[in-house]
Amino acid sequence: MTAGYSAPMSDNPIGPVTTDFGFRTIARDAKKPMVRAVFDSVAAKYDVMNDLMSLGVHRLWKREFVAELDPRPNRTLLDLAGGTGDIAALWQARGGGPVTLTDINAAMLAVAERRAIPGVTITVADAEALPFPSSSVDRVTIAFGLRNCTDKMAVLREARRVLRPGGQFHCLEFSRLQIAALAPVYDAWSFQVMPRLGWLVAGDRDSYAYLAESIRMFPNQAKLAAMFRDAGFGRVSVRNLTGGIAAIHRGWRL
Repeated sequence: MTAGYSAPMSDNPIGPVTTDFGFRTIARDAKKPMVRAVFDSVAAKYDVMNDLMSLGVHRLWKREFVAELDPRPNRTLLDLAGGTGDIAALWQARGGGPVTLTDINAAMLAVAERRAIPGVTITVADAEALPFPSSSVDRVTIAFGLRNCTDKMAVLREARRVLRPGGQFHCLEFSRLQIAALAPVYDAWSFQVMPRLGWLVAGDRDSYAYLAESIRMFPNQAKLAAMFRDAGFGRVSVRNLTGGIAAIHRGWRL
């Protein structure tokens, strides 16, 4: 990626002055530092907690996600909010080309750096205002990161901007459960078990309570698909995983 590129402004100055932080309403400009504090807190135990909270299922979801990307040696990947590097590592393992792994949180990227994944360049970057030129990558991904962004439409627009024509943006995120009978169990796991696990394993109940709440505040499958279209993506598709607990949204830059 070229140096010295100036990313466009992402936020609309006439837009809303408040946003959600889990179930709380906060000042819009307070969300990024609050999210950064959450992930500073959880970074050291993030991978372990993902295994515990999802009973290991997140690994299956991520494998399915990366398989849909169709990694090839001549294709480049920009992974947004890539955290500790799971998607980058799977892309490389499946024979994909060079990866730029980004996250707004340096503590998370420090974990990825320790993994020393071949073919991966690590950069601290805000997904809402990317420091990369337009039409420069073949695939853009974000896995379990979009719900933590303040301006989600800015992320979608930036993802489309940096894609080459014919490129694809893939989002793996928690979504709306489609099996009503499982809702009581899912709610109990989210709001009772997850915060307790956070306290027992990571010494942090509040961060994991926020993560559970942020899932419920995130747009459902249909609404996120509509946001993809509004951002200019074509051929938008949605694939539910594990009854809609998570979903893969895909859009093309045509």
